[in-house]
Amino acid sequence: MKTDTPRETLDWGNLGWLSHPPATGNKNLTVIDVEVKPGMGHDFHRHPDQEEVIYCIKGQVEQWIEQEKRILGPGDAVYIDADVVHASFNVGSEPAHLIAILGPCVGEEGYEVVEMAEEAPWNSLRD
Repeated sequence: MKTDTPRETLDWGNLGWLSHPPATGNKNLTVIDVEVKPGMGHDFHRHPDQEEVIYCIKGQVEQWIEQEKRILGPGDAVYIDADVVHASFNVGSEPAHLIAILGPCVGEEGYEVVEMAEEAPWNSLRD
């Protein structure tokens, strides 16, 4: 239930852990309810051993996959191979709402991330 979902607050938004090993014991899928503040985003990063699907429920999201940019709106989704650099930025005036599905689970949390925003070319793509 929504009221039972553990949430994590970040500078750019918040995460609700719908399914991951600590909450459900799941070994194959990590499912995250993501809210991104206007003008903010999860900057360039990668998941070395996890594939990901990002599904946009609400808002306008500038979605980067490697050096390709597209705008996602409600009902749009993208698939991202493991170890592919990507980023999601809210370009709307209201909070954006996404569902991120990653698999398989990696580590105790079921989620691995390597931040890439400070490295070239990722550090200059949005200038």
